[in-house]
Amino acid sequence: MYLLVGLGNPGPQYAGNRHNIGFMAIDEIARQHRFGPWRRKFQGEISEGQIGPHKVLLLKPATYMNESGRAISEACRFYKIPPEDVFVYHDELDLNPGKVKAKLGGGVAGHNGLRSTGAHIGNNFHRVRMGIGHPGRERVTQWVLGDFAKADREWLEPVLDAIARTVPSMLDHDLGRFMTDFNQHIAPPVNGHKKSKPQSASADGNPPRTGEKAASGSSDSTNRGCSSAHSGETPEPPKNAMAEALMRLVTRNKDE
Repeated sequence: MYLLVGLGNPGPQYAGNRHNIGFMAIDEIARQHRFGPWRRKFQGEISEGQIGPHKVLLLKPATYMNESGRAISEACRFYKIPPEDVFVYHDELDLNPGKVKAKLGGGVAGHNGLRSTGAHIGNNFHRVRMGIGHPGRERVTQWVLGDFAKADREWLEPVLDAIARTVPSMLDHDLGRFMTDFNQHIAPPVNGHKKSKPQSASADGNPPRTGEKAASGSSDSTNRGCSSAHSGETPEPPKNAMAEALMRLVTRNKDE
């Protein structure tokens, strides 16, 4: 059996937080792959199902982020699941919104949920890092415990969809295949418009930040009036300028 864990905080007040993107990913996996109903166990919520030939247990710890490892270790002990068959989906400040990376083992990069998990089962588990962007050191707590904005749906929904669709290759322990499949499924929005076909990107996938999209969108209307000047053509002067020039010419002729 494989254990797929979403990191987050329990309760409706946290449901839309950036810190809860792991919960969102697990919920989408359960929905797409028709898992059974959620029930309380292992200090969290679990759902069981089948993905391809693999039996899979989904877990959303109810211990709050900083104690996630307690729930994970209980599930691992009960089902005798080794750490390398545990896949943890979590938010990542050091990746731009929409970027996804996966790896086996490694450090915790200041993430308290990963730190707790490593303390209970060791660090040899898989991490699926889901970028939420970094607001600056002074605003980290406010950022991760803040809700995603409506504009974030443009990249968040395709990312969650692609995460769920590519679980089979993840369970085969083929991270290269997983990232290839992920990039084939995702079509990040560019300047507010969804691309017509998937982005041929590196294994990260790199949709623009929301702020960048807004800046690009605002510059379009400003630059449209300047397009003729960039084409090498002489722009037509405004009508009021032509009238003023004509009046000056008439006045000058009268004076002469």
